[in-house]
Amino acid sequence: MGRVDVTGYDVYAPFYDATQGDRAQHAAFVRSLIERHHPEAKAVLELACGTGSILKQLEPRYAVAGVDLSERMLELAAEKVPHARLVRADMTAVQLGEQFDVVLCVYDSINHLLRFAEWQAVFDRAREHLHERGIFVFDINTQHKLASFAATERPWIQWFGDGSLVVADVVGHGKGVVAWEIHVFEHVGGPDYRLYSENIPEISFPLERIKAALGKRFSHVSVVDTQRSRPSPHSERLHFVCRA
Repeated sequence: MGRVDVTGYDVYAPFYDATQGDRAQHAAFVRSLIERHHPEAKAVLELACGTGSILKQLEPRYAVAGVDLSERMLELAAEKVPHARLVRADMTAVQLGEQFDVVLCVYDSINHLLRFAEWQAVFDRAREHLHERGIFVFDINTQHKLASFAATERPWIQWFGDGSLVVADVVGHGKGVVAWEIHVFEHVGGPDYRLYSENIPEISFPLERIKAALGKRFSHVSVVDTQRSRPSPHSERLHFVCRA
């Protein structure tokens, strides 16, 4: 069995869609937030766009653009949304020189930034890329959810493709940091497999700290918990809608 060790999403990129799906339900919810909070929106920028699954489902209605740090993710995105502007850049520092009606950063992408200063930098970049009255929509895994993941003893296991397998476990690293330890066993024929491994860290921060930082940059901030009427200490995923 061959083995490839890489840190970051580049190693997982070729298997991402096969194991994570097309994000149709999440894309529909994101679209509903846009329609509710900015029905006149025409142009959307997604930070950490990954393989372009969300952009593909928004493209029929909006002009779309995407930013991601992973070159392999962007290669896959280019196949899905060939007419989109796709830029390889760090979402904490990107400067596209244009503005959009909506900036997105979804599927807990911001959780991969381990310092709150980096979260604040993303808030700044989002604000800079918004038209007046535009909206910034992002979501997070909460501290409660990450702690629950780390406390779970059983890994996530999924067969996919022609006999390939992904095994993912979440391990706590202290100070609120957890890491997704992902192992992909790619079936290469007969009894042979090639093993790809990488660790993808995440962290979260208190809701009030996040809201305070957003309040310094945006005129209005809404927080949505799809499982409850309002956020609570037991919330697992939160969506934020921030108006410029």
